[in-house]
Amino acid sequence: MVTSNTITASKYLEIMKHRVLRFHLIAIFLVSFSAFSQTKTFQNPLLPSGADPYSTYHNGYYTYTNTVGNKLVLWKTASLASLAKAESKTIWTPPEGTLYSHDIWAPEVHFIDGKWYVYFAADDGDNNTHRMYVLENDSDDPFKGEWKFKGKIAAETDKWAIDGNVFKHKDQLYMIWSGWEGDENGQQDIFIAKMKNPLEIEGDRVMISSPTYDWERHWNTGTSDKNPPEVFVNEGPQYLSHEEKIFIIFSASGCWTDYYSLGLLTFVGTDNLLDPEAWVKSKEPIFSQSIANGVYAPGHNSFFKSPDGKEDWILYHANSKPGQGCGQLRSPRMQKLYWDTEGMPYLGIPFPERVILETPSK
Repeated sequence: MVTSNTITASKYLEIMKHRVLRFHLIAIFLVSFSAFSQTKTFQNPLLPSGADPYSTYHNGYYTYTNTVGNKLVLWKTASLASLAKAESKTIWTPPEGTLYSHDIWAPEVHFIDGKWYVYFAADDGDNNTHRMYVLENDSDDPFKGEWKFKGKIAAETDKWAIDGNVFKHKDQLYMIWSGWEGDENGQQDIFIAKMKNPLEIEGDRVMISSPTYDWERHWNTGTSDKNPPEVFVNEGPQYLSHEEKIFIIFSASGCWTDYYSLGLLTFVGTDNLLDPEAWVKSKEPIFSQSIANGVYAPGHNSFFKSPDGKEDWILYHANSKPGQGCGQLRSPRMQKLYWDTEGMPYLGIPFPERVILETPSK
């Protein structure tokens, strides 16, 4: 006998089938929502280690690189927020016994006139021999084709040089970098020169910045190094433009100190970027350590746009604790760049690692 409180087996199976279906739909929704949330937010740092971060956006992907030290490595990702999951590839390992076999610093990957280039600094094991070099690849995909070593890239004077950054302004290629005025260490300045092509500098260099303010001249404060080098530093120059304005952001003070920070040069001339008088330095740094946020020695940055081209972002490296110096503890981070009412870049302060940030707009 079937009462009002009993159901048939077939009815029971039908009820359970609907419950299982609802459960699956809820599970799919939760997984989808979780995946959506993960792609919309991120936290710094982007990788556990990686100084001097740089990226180029091409065909829907960011090609990223940073200092590894003994080789050149590229990462490829649709979002720099997912850099930790990105595909990576070693594209070049130097031969032994050359002027460029050691201390491979600050690589930058560029796509110029249909070819890929990687610019980097290297030496023979003695810092005094640091110069800049370049690789070339004519494939449209930097993970394919052949990366060819094309040699040294230097101005006529051929002095100590690191941190080369290449940019194009009104169809003219330029390179900016950090170098010594003479042949002895003691001060690093910022230089600029025109380029004949992506592989050659045209003529000689022009100095456009030297460490003159107190905040640019830290070398023995904010460091755990017992014997820090007495060197005043301007390095890591990066080109940035907005509307009609041109800027160069650079790193100042020793990278081994917590006072490593970013300074700003603004071009106030007409068309001659080689005029040193046309570059005006801001009196204060525009980005520096935040003890409250647990971010120390932020510097050697680069810039990139969001995939939709609507947002400007800064990539930079920093330490998580004071006194960690200039080594493998530096990690890459990113945050949004803003523009004030006068068209000047505003970076604010470095965000703490615990803060959840929205990813660049797509």
